[in-house]
Amino acid sequence: MNRRPRRFRLVQIAAVPTALALSVATTLAWAWTGGVDQIGLPVGTLGDPTVSVPVLSPTAQQPGIPDALAPARRPSSAAADAAASSAAAASSAASAAASSASAAASNATTGPAAVPPALAPQGRRAPVADPQSRGGDCYTGHNLVPTCGVLWGVAPGAHTESRGASALSRFERKTGRHQAIYHAYHGGVRQLFPTPEEIAIARQPGQRRILFLNWKPESASWAKIAKGDRRTDAYLDRLAKHIKTNFPEQFFFAVHHEGENDVRERAGSGYTARDYAAMYRHVIKRLRARGVTNIVSVLVHMAYVPHAQKSWFNSMYPGDDVVDWIGLDTYAYSDPGYGHGQFAEVFNRRLEGKGKHSWPGFYNWARIRHPSKPLMLAEWGVWSSKRNPQYKAEFYRRLGHEIRQFPKIKAMVQFETPSNQKGQDSSVDSTPAALNAYRKLGNLPLFQVAVTPRR
Repeated sequence: MNRRPRRFRLVQIAAVPTALALSVATTLAWAWTGGVDQIGLPVGTLGDPTVSVPVLSPTAQQPGIPDALAPARRPSSAAADAAASSAAAASSAASAAASSASAAASNATTGPAAVPPALAPQGRRAPVADPQSRGGDCYTGHNLVPTCGVLWGVAPGAHTESRGASALSRFERKTGRHQAIYHAYHGGVRQLFPTPEEIAIARQPGQRRILFLNWKPESASWAKIAKGDRRTDAYLDRLAKHIKTNFPEQFFFAVHHEGENDVRERAGSGYTARDYAAMYRHVIKRLRARGVTNIVSVLVHMAYVPHAQKSWFNSMYPGDDVVDWIGLDTYAYSDPGYGHGQFAEVFNRRLEGKGKHSWPGFYNWARIRHPSKPLMLAEWGVWSSKRNPQYKAEFYRRLGHEIRQFPKIKAMVQFETPSNQKGQDSSVDSTPAALNAYRKLGNLPLFQVAVTPRR
């Protein structure tokens, strides 16, 4: 038998602790920069609802649970298949992470891709995970409805001077993941959209996003716009030309969101519920008649029960032919009272009673009255409270389980502001615990949907 020289064996033995030390250092560095979060693998203890998401059966006594929601339990064989699939996905994700590291090293010499300056990573934060690189099976299909899962998005920097790309970049860095939807607001008849900055956000290399653009007409009353207000129509024609020329991609488009807050239900006001429906129809039909076929229209309600109980509420609906999605703006409150409790209570609050004193819950209402329309939480968030600082983190932890009781919800868009008109804070990082829970929530497989071209 041939023997290796003694000197070689000593070098080989010495290399073992060195390799071990390097391995430990690499692992610690990887964990410091986001660890398994950066490749979308679950972290935390077993049973954390923001980490492991079993298929749940609804609790009959829980308020707000959708009516006639059949229990769904996964057979044991399917569970085994799912476990095997998860293991394979973990292996694939690890390989993808290694490839990303190699690509990063290569970019150090070849130079970065062209990215808008405001979107370039800054500071020592965890890498932003892009669901498009995770090899998942969920993607955007017809009218941007995901084939599975739920689109995840944000309206960053709301009610602040710092909005747009810079606010989006900061939000993605602190939450550690890519946002599939970017929500922005416009009004009046001067600015055309999407703006150059919004187009850059949608087309960022390797980080495609869906624009969700909200427009509030302000040049005339709803009734006048519906009848063909000259100034508004001229603007819509310019807007149509701008969109056709500069942005052929599909995008979400809302006309005067939360319109019920401005309804004046008296004859001649110009702002009745029927005036709103007619105005909405006019705007969508005029844009489409001028070739803007890439808008995916969203009718956005406040999801405020006192408004929904009004006799005129259902008269606001413009018609199935001009509405692609139903959007609902709903918020959780950290202090007890209206909007406090679990997600089912916040989003699908029911009122038992007769006539105008009853309400089935917004989810049940939409499911029954508009069964063909996907639902979006066009704005959602949790308002902070110094008296109950732990509520926000607990709400995020539970949401991973509870959202599965509402399968018609296909998109969720966080409304991110440190202070709204009432001084309320919906920031996901209002406490370290809240940020940690929100990061874990966003990393759930349920929210990994790739943004793909129009189908």
